[in-house]
Amino acid sequence: MNGRTIAIGDIHGCSLALARLLETVQPQANDCLITLGDCVDRGPDSCGVIEQLLELREKCRLVNLLGNHEEMMLRHLDGRPPVHDWLPFGGAETLKSYESASPSVLARHVEFIRGWLDYFETDDHVFMHASYDSAMPFEETNWEAWRWHWLHAGMPTPHYSGKTVVVGHTAQKAGNILNAGHLICIDTYCYGNGWLTAIDVNSNMTWQANKLGQVRFDQLANAS
Repeated sequence: MNGRTIAIGDIHGCSLALARLLETVQPQANDCLITLGDCVDRGPDSCGVIEQLLELREKCRLVNLLGNHEEMMLRHLDGRPPVHDWLPFGGAETLKSYESASPSVLARHVEFIRGWLDYFETDDHVFMHASYDSAMPFEETNWEAWRWHWLHAGMPTPHYSGKTVVVGHTAQKAGNILNAGHLICIDTYCYGNGWLTAIDVNSNMTWQANKLGQVRFDQLANAS
């Protein structure tokens, strides 16, 4: 029997919210969980977040996507020219979260992040960090550019494939999911005063947890 397909929005170092969300969702072996990127930076415990994701691989099928913050992190650690300077944009908080960890832990986590994908596609949905070119095949997309695209700078039209696109990146600071019909944004500003969101794209069930460990759940509201 097929399991659930659950996307999780931008975690941004909020390990308590992630733990409470996973306790509520209860991932099973036949579920597919997709993190949409920006798991690190800004929040207090990026180290704890990555460790939880490593453990989650033993419970379900886990797909991790690169966000612009993981891109900044890898560029910084590799000494490559940055798109933006990592440390002022949450990198300092990430490094602080590793201060009490051994160097081998950081190395293991970085190796894990290097294996993350640009996008993930199912029969009806496509998952990515930020946005897309509606006329471009996903496999030909320049993700180093589209990983940075804010929806308030331009909402893309429906993709020619007809698939529903699920993204993060553009923070919905009121804590509510943005449902445009052809596109669903589930970055609900967890590291600020919002929520960490998960959605089962097959049933439209949603779960949210915040930095205080509070949890709420609902059905996805109709497209606006």
